[in-house]
Amino acid sequence: MDKIDTRLPHPLHQVAITRQLEATLADRLPPHTLMQRAGLATARLALALAPHASTFWLACGPGNNGGDGLEAAMHLQQWGKTALVSWLGTPQEAPADARASYARAQAAGVRFLDAPPAACDCCIDALLGIGVTRPAEGRLAEWIAHINTLSVPVLAVDLPSGLNADTGACDGPGVRATHTLSLLTLKPGLFTGQGRDAAGEVWFESLGAENVAAPPAQATLSGAPLPHARPHASHKGSYGDVAVIGGAPGMTGAALLAACAALHQGAGRVFVGLLDGGSLGVDANHPELMFRPLEALDSAQLTVVCGCGGGTAIATQLPRFLSKAPLAVIDADALNSIANDSQLQQQLRARHARGRQTVLTPHPLEAARLLDTTTAAVQHDRLATAQQLAQRFYCTVVLKGSGTVIATPGITPAINPTGNALLATAGTGDVLAGMIGARLANGRSAFQAACEAVWLHGRAADTWPHDQALTAGALAHAGFVN
Repeated sequence: MDKIDTRLPHPLHQVAITRQLEATLADRLPPHTLMQRAGLATARLALALAPHASTFWLACGPGNNGGDGLEAAMHLQQWGKTALVSWLGTPQEAPADARASYARAQAAGVRFLDAPPAACDCCIDALLGIGVTRPAEGRLAEWIAHINTLSVPVLAVDLPSGLNADTGACDGPGVRATHTLSLLTLKPGLFTGQGRDAAGEVWFESLGAENVAAPPAQATLSGAPLPHARPHASHKGSYGDVAVIGGAPGMTGAALLAACAALHQGAGRVFVGLLDGGSLGVDANHPELMFRPLEALDSAQLTVVCGCGGGTAIATQLPRFLSKAPLAVIDADALNSIANDSQLQQQLRARHARGRQTVLTPHPLEAARLLDTTTAAVQHDRLATAQQLAQRFYCTVVLKGSGTVIATPGITPAINPTGNALLATAGTGDVLAGMIGARLANGRSAFQAACEAVWLHGRAADTWPHDQALTAGALAHAGFVN
C-alpha cells in the first residue's frame, strides 16, 4: 500500500476494466480473499492515519464496498479499537462475500447501529465505492451529509461515495474525504473534475492485481518531466524561436506574460508581435524580448503562441499563422475566434495533414464554445471532452482545470496531478501557453511539451511559499528549465 507519488506516472483504469480485472483475479483466488485483503488494507491505513483514535465509525453500503468496510471493522475491533458500523445492507440480501464479512465482524464483537454515532475519532466511508449508479437519496444521502460535517479523518474505501470513478463528476450528494484508498486500480475520476477535492490524499492497494496481465489504461497520471541536459556545444539556435502574438489594446500584459514564461522556460529567442499597434519597442524589465511588427515575423520559422490577450483583433491574424507556422500554441481569444469561424476550424484541422503540430489550451468555457455545448457538459466528463476536441481538430488539447487533461489522437490521454487554487488568478493561463511554446521550440512533441509544461506549472503552485501571493508575473519568472 503506497501513497501516490505525483512525480511518477501511473496508469488509470475505468470501472469496466477494473471490474474485469477484479473478476480475473477472483477466479484465481479462494472465495472471499479479495474482500479480506481490501478490509485488512483499509484497517491498516485507517490506523496509520489516526493512530490515537479509539472509536471508528464505518458507514457501510449494501454491496461489496460495504463488505470491505465490515471486514475492516472486524480487524479494528480485534486490535482493541471500538468499531461502530452503520450498515445499509442485510445478511439476507448482501452479496456472498459481504455476508461472510458481516459474520466475521459480528463474531469479533463489532457494534451495529441504525444511525451514525454521536461521536467518533475516525470515519471510514464504505457506502458506494465504484458502485454509484444514481444520485444518493434517503438514508444514504443523510449519512453522506453527516460524514461531511465531521472534523475527523475520513477514509474513503476505493472511491468517495457519490463520485463517478470514470469522470470525476458528482451528480448528487458526495463524500468529501481526507484520504482515499483506491483498490485494484487507480481511477481517472480521482484526479480530475470534482475528484481531487472529494478524494483528498490518494493511496493505492493493488490487492495482488500486479500478478495479472494489466489491461490497457484509459488514461495516465502524468509524472515529472525527465531531466534534459543541455550540451555544452549548443547555442541559442539550438533551442528554437518563439513568437507570441497577442496583446490587443488594454491587454498587452497577457502577451508579455506568455513571452516572459517562454524566456524563463528556456526558449532560444522570444519575439513579441503586439496587436495594439506596436506600443512597445522594448521591455526594460525583460530586454531579452524582441518586439517586431507582425508583418516582419517569419511565421514559417517560428513556434507561434497565439491569442494571449488577443481580443477580437487576433481573428484577422489567425489565417496567416495557422497556414504557415510549423508549431503553434492556440490560447484564449484565438480559441474563441476559431469557435466562431468554420473556415478557421478547417484551417486548424488541415495543419495535421501538413505535418504541423498544434496545441490548444482551452479552459472549460472555451472548450464548450469549440464543441458548441455547455460548460456543465464539458465538466461532466473532462476526459471524454478533451479526447473529442483532439479528434475533431487533430491537435493536442490541454483542457485546463482541476486535474488538467492532455489528449492527442492515437496516444493515451494524461491527467495532470499537480496544481491548486493559487493558479486561479488572471494571467496564469498565459504563462502556461508560453511554457508550452518554449518546450515545443526546444524539440519536444506537442503531447510531451504539453504534459511537461502543465506538470511544472502546477508544481510551482504546489511548492509556492505560503506567505507569498502567487501572481502570474511571479509565476512567469519562476524558471522551469530542466
